[in-house]
Amino acid sequence: MRKLIAGMKLSLDGMATGPEDMADWVDAWSEDYGLTGEIDACLLGAGMFPGYEAYWTAVRADPATPHWIRETPPTKAELAWANLAPRMPHYVLSNGVTETRWPNVAFLRSLADVEALKRQPGKSIYLVGGARLTAGLIEAGLVDQVRLILHPLIAGEGRRLFAESGRRALRLLDSRAIDESRVMLSYATR
Repeated sequence: MRKLIAGMKLSLDGMATGPEDMADWVDAWSEDYGLTGEIDACLLGAGMFPGYEAYWTAVRADPATPHWIRETPPTKAELAWANLAPRMPHYVLSNGVTETRWPNVAFLRSLADVEALKRQPGKSIYLVGGARLTAGLIEAGLVDQVRLILHPLIAGEGRRLFAESGRRALRLLDSRAIDESRVMLSYATR
């Protein structure tokens, strides 16, 4: 069975977004979890997908210009993801979103559809998010691994990744400093 691997960039106090519903402390939206070689598909929720698709489409179309949530031009890693993302199969868990500009997008309607996707042959699936979907799929027992990049910031307010989650023990797989301020933690969920 394929693994579903969640990747989230969090503040030190576990916030996925700040009070403006944005993670304004994140300096790049590239895939920084070391997943690119391990995955062949992405999964997102309906709340996140439209902005995700628009952002990466804009970065790909105009790579020298700052876009939407960034004040600086895209990083080299963001440009690489912008070129890869539209070609990679994406799945959107939604009962409402039905339209996309990308050719390789399919819509899943239930947790059973996510389970069926995991049973299909292939590499791991990158659970891009958002926070509610990630926490919900962890609670449903569908996420196999969580990779968290912790930023040295106490956001105080915002959307906590595990705000509505029950108690759950995870097993540490890896921890490492990414640079002088950020740490990546990788956990198995079972």
